Amino acid sequence: MARRRWMPIGLVALLTLATTAPGEAQRLAVRFGRLVPEPGVVLKNATVVIDSGRILDVRDGRAGSLAGTTVIDMRRYTGIPGLIDAHVHVTYYWDRKPGTKPWDQLWKRPAATLLVLAQENLRKTLETGVTTARDLYSADRIGVYLRDLINDGQIVGPRLFVAGCGLIRLEQKLCGSVSGGPDAVSAVIKEQVDAGADLIKVFGSTGGGEDLSGRRTFTLEELTAAVEAAHRHGKRITVHSYSPDAARDAVRVGAESIEHAVDLDDSTLAEMARRGTIYVPTVDHNRYYADHRVEFGYSDDAARALMAYLDRNLETVRRAHRARVRIAMGSDAVFTGFGENTRELDWFVRAGMTPAEALAAATVTGAALLGQEDRLGKIRPGYLADLVAVEGDPLADIGAVLRGVRWVMKGGAVVVDRTKGSNR
Repeated sequence: MARRRWMPIGLVALLTLATTAPGEAQRLAVRFGRLVPEPGVVLKNATVVIDSGRILDVRDGRAGSLAGTTVIDMRRYTGIPGLIDAHVHVTYYWDRKPGTKPWDQLWKRPAATLLVLAQENLRKTLETGVTTARDLYSADRIGVYLRDLINDGQIVGPRLFVAGCGLIRLEQKLCGSVSGGPDAVSAVIKEQVDAGADLIKVFGSTGGGEDLSGRRTFTLEELTAAVEAAHRHGKRITVHSYSPDAARDAVRVGAESIEHAVDLDDSTLAEMARRGTIYVPTVDHNRYYADHRVEFGYSDDAARALMAYLDRNLETVRRAHRARVRIAMGSDAVFTGFGENTRELDWFVRAGMTPAEALAAATVTGAALLGQEDRLGKIRPGYLADLVAVEGDPLADIGAVLRGVRWVMKGGAVVVDRTKGSNR
């Protein structure tokens, strides 16, 4: 008897959209009226030829011979590379049940339940055009399991790079908890690597949700040990900081990226630019918490504090951009925030980026952050076939990315199709 393949409830319809299964050998061609394959390049009437999930050729103008090739007609739209969200928490799920709050549900649910529920967050993320994401905390290896299931084609979702539990300063023995000292930090990093983490995250300060305190939680010596241990295991490292202090230390000791930080001084920004340290500011997530304060049980005062923090965050992005610091798009999506993953790009434009620079933050800079510059972030021969069709011109108005995604391909498979009728 043939072995029955497990298919998660709720994703059956999405799977039927795929032109080919991930990795299936079939030649495809996608025709766009306009294509932005990488920063500084715009092609008209372009055709992207795909074979076995990778881009074989990018043709400008006439398509040439496409004999034996399945053609997908997206000439109504502008094609851009699949987007990269550098900061998500895909296992943070809330069912909106009356009388419940998101955080309470998260901590009460068993890992197996979260593994199933997270698939809705994955689906909503794909619908925003995000085909790759960096998951920066999930308990009990759930992120690792989701990553592997996605890579094996068992479930549909963005390509995940996961940090597992990360390192957090706690006395009680929990996943990722560190009581103190460089040796303990190194030991926990080895545990995370052994558990399957793609990268290392250190919670270098307090802060999250309505907590904007930003108190440093690891010493400079401990952060140094963390960076050395991560690099010894061949892993990149990022540091969560709600204040300039832990971020300044992280840059100084060689972390590849920092998350959230505000009020960075000029010398730190200059050092980031010199080293190539990538800043993931997550501006919009504070707006999200403020807008959803009733759901979270936050006070009006807390909401005002969140928006005040957002202003400081936005100003830091403005100054970082002027200092030529590399900035990547990270939504810090949690709970009902999935589906809003790209709203961060609007803040980038408000901070002084051009739409083209904002788009680069969600493509080539995200790929660099992951160490995937040779396979993600561009539409170029040899790269993975991650393509997004948007209505409008994203180089004139970044809103075309925020509100205009109509079709998404990941690794040669169509995973979102909101076009009217069949263009094939």
